Amino acid sequence: MPEIIEGISPTRMELLRLSRREKLAEKGHDLLREKRDALIGEFLDVVGEVRDARKAVDGKLKEAFNFLILAQAKSGVEQVRQLSLMTPQEIRLDFTSRSIMGVHVPTLELKDGLARKVTERGYGLIDSSAAVDRSAKSFEEALEKILKLAELEEAVRNLAGEVEKTKRRVNALEYIMIPSLKATRKYIRMRLEEMERENFGRLKKIKAMLERKERK
Repeated sequence: MPEIIEGISPTRMELLRLSRREKLAEKGHDLLREKRDALIGEFLDVVGEVRDARKAVDGKLKEAFNFLILAQAKSGVEQVRQLSLMTPQEIRLDFTSRSIMGVHVPTLELKDGLARKVTERGYGLIDSSAAVDRSAKSFEEALEKILKLAELEEAVRNLAGEVEKTKRRVNALEYIMIPSLKATRKYIRMRLEEMERENFGRLKKIKAMLERKERK
């Protein structure tokens, strides 16, 4: 049973005010439900992008590690490690945001691409091998995909939070606020009808008393 709102006076003015509140709550409920459904659609779209991005990251990392194993087999583990120490790279990112249905999600934009030419990595061509170069390039490309994946996963988290918040507001209106307003309006109508019957009964008694006095 929905609870009746406390502290409400059973008057026609209050009944009118509650009717307006109920209509406003129902309109808000419809709008929030539409927003929830639209957010869920956007959420599922981004989840699909995340799934594709993870596959791309997994594929590129698998490729990179295969080339790394090949490079270690040809040049030796220590030689490959030494070459890796010669290739530092600064990652420059721009952090901005975009709006999806009013939800702010982060955007990561690389100022410069991470994939470099062989001559830009800092080690000599004589000391390296094609496998080392292919491994380095694959890891650089993988890192670009990982950054994109991180952006999408954060968007999913933000959208999921907004979906959950909107669902709670929809449920609060649907199962608590609107039923409570309806129950309170029903209670006031019943009280007004009861008061009208009581007034009618008192008026009948007064009329009967006056008629008796007139007869006397």
